Amino acid sequence: MNKCMERIYNGVVKENPTFVLMLGMCPTLAVTTSATNGVGMGLSTTAVLVMSNMLISMLRKIIPDSVRMPAFIVVVASFVTIVDFLLEGFIPSLYDSLGLYIPLIVVNCIILGRAESYASKNPVLPSIFDGIGMGLGFTIGLTCIGIVRELLGSGKIFNMQVLPDSYEPLTIFILAPGAFFVLAGLVALQNKLKNKAAKKGQKEAALSSGCTEGCSSCANQSVCGGHIFPTGTDKEEKE
Repeated sequence: MNKCMERIYNGVVKENPTFVLMLGMCPTLAVTTSATNGVGMGLSTTAVLVMSNMLISMLRKIIPDSVRMPAFIVVVASFVTIVDFLLEGFIPSLYDSLGLYIPLIVVNCIILGRAESYASKNPVLPSIFDGIGMGLGFTIGLTCIGIVRELLGSGKIFNMQVLPDSYEPLTIFILAPGAFFVLAGLVALQNKLKNKAAKKGQKEAALSSGCTEGCSSCANQSVCGGHIFPTGTDKEEKE
C-alpha cells in the first residue's frame, strides 16, 4: 500500500504532468478557459489513464515487443471512445465545450508515456494507482489554470460570479495568450515554493547532523559548501 500511495504522491507533486513534466500542453492551453472545462478534461483523462494502465499491465506479458506501441494505442483509443460516448450522452454541455480535445486524448503524451514507462513493466495495482496519481496531478493542474483564467477573464469561478460587477474583465486571459501567461506564472510559483522547501529540508538535515551556523569555522564545509548557513562574506556579496 505504501508503494501505491507513493505513486499518487509522485503524480500529484513530484512528477506533476502539467507543472513539472510539461506533458499534455495542447489540452492544457486550449480548454482551460474555465475551471469547469479543466475539471472535465482532467477527469476524462484520469478515467482513460486508470483503465488503460490497468489493461496494459494485465497484458504486459502477452503483448509482443514488436507491436507494443500499436497495441497501447488500440487500448487507449478503445477507452477514449467509451469516455467520448458517455460524455456525449450524459454531459452534452461539457462534451460541446471540450469538442475535439476528447478524441485527442488517444495521443496524449501522458497516457502513452505512462503505458510505456510504467504500466507495461509493473503489476496491476501499482499501475492503477500510477494512473490515479498522474490523472489527479493533471486534473489539479488544469483546474488551477482554469480558475485563474476564468477569474481574471470574467470575474467568475465555476461560472459563479466572485468579483464585483464593477470589475473590468481582462479578456486576454480567456484568449490563447492568457493560457501561456497563467501557465508560466503558476510554474514559477511552484518552483519557488519547491526551492524554498528544499532549502528548509537541507537546513534541518544539516542541524540534525550537528552542523552549526558558524560555517567559517566548520570542519564539514566541504559537505554543503557553506551554502546552507552563509558566511559573513557570502552575506555581504548577496547584499
